[in-house]
Amino acid sequence: MNHSSRERREKVSDNHPSLSIARQCRLLSVARSMHYYQPKKESDLNLELMKAIDAEHLKHPFKGVKRMAVWLNKDQGHQVNEKRIRRLYKILGIEGMAPKPNTSKPSKKNRIYPYLLKNLKITRPNQVWGIDITYIPVKGGYLYLVAIIDLYSRFVVGWSLSNTMQAEWCKETLREAIEAHGTPEILNTDQGSQFTSEVFTSFVTSDQFGIRLSMDGKGRAIDNVFIERLWRSLKYEHVYLNPAEDGLDCFRGLKQYFKFYNHERRHSSIDDEVPGMYYQQAKKVAA
Repeated sequence: MNHSSRERREKVSDNHPSLSIARQCRLLSVARSMHYYQPKKESDLNLELMKAIDAEHLKHPFKGVKRMAVWLNKDQGHQVNEKRIRRLYKILGIEGMAPKPNTSKPSKKNRIYPYLLKNLKITRPNQVWGIDITYIPVKGGYLYLVAIIDLYSRFVVGWSLSNTMQAEWCKETLREAIEAHGTPEILNTDQGSQFTSEVFTSFVTSDQFGIRLSMDGKGRAIDNVFIERLWRSLKYEHVYLNPAEDGLDCFRGLKQYFKFYNHERRHSSIDDEVPGMYYQQAKKVAA
């Protein structure tokens, strides 16, 4: 980062009375993700475990804490207890798909919306977008990535990096995607606290947009299978092959990958077309 870029980033205020962080970054020509470029720190052991858990979860999303602990101890040679694994699951924002004992009631503060995609035929761009958050390892720590994908074309309409999983961050990323590409009819999320929060749900379902909000069943990664496939592609084709030295290196690498993913990489699920071209052509037809 050069001196002028650093100066501009330092002018961004978390407590500005009228401008959001996203707006300040746009006015200063600073990538918003750079405002949060410092990775979260963890112990070397926890970082090693997080990488292993993340990779295994991508392959076998049905594994809960107990089965993951067995795999780590029996197959990977670690000596870790379930309490540690449960904490790391929470940091990673993942959970197994197996049913759990009904030991607690869901919070009444946040509303859960029904899943709207079952048996739905997705026939056009901007009919359904999916949004999700994943963990990205960085040397000495980790960051979070939120991405939004158009389910018809597999085109990534928006993404952003942060060192915290906040509803405001997700909302601003969605706002930027809408400004760039238009408004989706349906937005599909999981039941994470960022997406069930009043900050996020009120923005999505406001009269300004009129978006129908759809939420996956609890623990059902298959409900958001399109973005789960995006995470697998991203991590096996880029993240695991190109370990990031720091937050800025991570941002630059992701920017390059999403450019490749959107404008060069062909997808068998869309007749071996390129998402960006497929998306734009379909929008012209629908216009």
